[in-house]
Formats: sequence, structure tokens, C-alpha cells
Amino acid sequence: MRTVRRAGDGGLLVETADLDDAHRLHRALRDAAFPGVTDIVPGERTVLLVAEPDACDLDRLAARVATLEATAAEAEDAPPVEIPVRYDGEDLGEVAELTGLSVREVVERHAATEYSVAYLGFSPGFGYLTGLDEALRVSRRASPRTSVPTGSVAIAGPYTAVYPSPSPGGWRLLGHTDLTMWDVQRDPPSLLRPGLRVRFVPEWTR
Repeated sequence: MRTVRRAGDGGLLVETADLDDAHRLHRALRDAAFPGVTDIVPGERTVLLVAEPDACDLDRLAARVATLEATAAEAEDAPPVEIPVRYDGEDLGEVAELTGLSVREVVERHAATEYSVAYLGFSPGFGYLTGLDEALRVSRRASPRTSVPTGSVAIAGPYTAVYPSPSPGGWRLLGHTDLTMWDVQRDPPSLLRPGLRVRFVPEWTR
């Protein structure tokens, strides 16, 4: 079941039943290539369509989107992206204390899960990955860091992610990867995209 709402003068916000439906709808909308639509932005349970009001009848578009058949996305069938991780993050010990787990258990639980890219945001190539073990769901740091190094593997709330470039951030750091998440010379530049599955592969732990 989908709900389609107007979002300003040139947008439609589609609320989907779950993450999988959002991924399927995102793919179907890209394939449909409706005239006048200039951007399609997926969220965890939403898809935002941005259109040119003068070139697109939003009411008609909303009716078409509400009934658009969305089949399984190609990304869902692709092999998981494997991200090698050195579990040596500054917050690893603190996460262990907060969760009541040992450092080894934190690493094992984080690496045992197969994640799904819900959406990209915050900075280019920053993928919000869902599927984090509930035992590892801790809050952000009370005081964000002014700069988090490129490749930092982190957790916050229900998500895990890899910082694609240096930036401020309050997520708790578990480790680091040398894998390039964002490269303007690559097509597409982002290693991750909505719907892809991801696994973290431990290299070593401090």
C-alpha cells in the first residue's frame, strides 16, 4: 500500500510499506522515465519525485505512481559488496561497555550481518545501511567529532555506515576500511546504491 502526497510545487512524496518496496519503486520509476521528472530520491520508506510543474501534471503523475507495478530490483539479486574492515575504531571499547558485550562479540555481531543500503545521504557516497544487530544499536556520541577520517566504519541507532570522505560526525567508530566509497572518476562514483547488499569482512582487530 502506497500513499502519495504533494511535496511543494513540484514534488511528490511516496510513502511505501517498507524498505524493499521503496527500493523496488525507485527502480521502477527510473525505468519508467516519466516526462517532466527531474530527480528521484529514495529514502528508507519513501521515494521523492521532483518534477517541473510546467512540464508535468502532478495529479496525473501521482495516480500513475500509486498503481505502478514494481518488480524486484536488479540490485537485490547482485552479490553482496564486501567491505574489508580493520576493527580498530576509537569507540570500539565504549560500544562494548554500552552494550554489555566484549570487544570480540561486538566485532563478530557487526560482521555477521548482511546489510542493505537503504539510501544515500549526508555526504556523497554515504550509505545508510540497515540490518544492524539490535544488540549494537547505541546512540550517537554526545559530542560529535569535528573530523572523522575517510573510510571510518561506524554505527548509530539502527544504522551502520562508512564515511566516504573526511567530515564532522557523531557516529561511534568501530573500525576502518581502505575501500574507496566515492570516486568521481568511477561510473557511478558511489560504490553503494540503494538496494545493494553489503557485508563487512574483518581483517584484524586491535
